[in-house]
Amino acid sequence: MATSTFRNKNEVRPKKQGAAKRKRVKDQKKRLVKLGMTEEMVAKMQSNDLRAWLKRPKVVQEMFAKKDEAAEA
Repeated sequence: MATSTFRNKNEVRPKKQGAAKRKRVKDQKKRLVKLGMTEEMVAKMQSNDLRAWLKRPKVVQEMFAKKDEAAEA
């Protein structure tokens, strides 16, 4: 019975994977593009900014809809 690994939960605990984070960030970028942001803007953003914008999707959608309307007029 290995008591050292049983007691030290930090060694048994699973580690975060980089591939999963990259997939989440990629999916979040796609969501922002669907909400109306340009791909160039999204590509320049950092991951914490992506999450901040996605917290309020209606605000993002309204903001970029107004810009599209102004560009068309």
